[in-house]
Amino acid sequence: MNDVQSRPRAVRKPKRPQADQFRFGYLLHDVSRTRRTLIDHWMKPLGITRAQWSLLSALSRGGNDGMMQVDLARLLEVGKVTIGGLVDRLEASGHVERRPDPQDRRAKRVYVTEQGWKMIRSMITVAEKMNKKVLAGVSDRDLATVEKVLLIVKKNIREALKER
Repeated sequence: MNDVQSRPRAVRKPKRPQADQFRFGYLLHDVSRTRRTLIDHWMKPLGITRAQWSLLSALSRGGNDGMMQVDLARLLEVGKVTIGGLVDRLEASGHVERRPDPQDRRAKRVYVTEQGWKMIRSMITVAEKMNKKVLAGVSDRDLATVEKVLLIVKKNIREALKER
């Protein structure tokens, strides 16, 4: 037996996969997560939590028709008990109120109060200042492109969910 035959063969480790195809999803998630953390920091002086500003924001996008708690829970991806407690706290602080649903008197809808709309206006002012910092160096054209792409991705995700 010669020396070449007696030496153990070098074991090659398999190349580890690189998840470059997940880069878009990672960036999207990470930017969203860090942006929410920044918003929390900027909203703290208003005395409002992430859950509270999320709920008020969701209600403000719904116009003045109010929303059912179950719809708010679905939209915010939280349980019915969680949304109930959150609405209780916002109602106690005067930001929202529950009223009977016009079509089903047994059901309650959640509406933004005048005090809540005042808070939403303050939230918008804070968010505008924050967005100015966050979007520094991003041209209007690039921002429009990003928004367009995200809307297409959102539409495609919704369509893909229907396929399952």
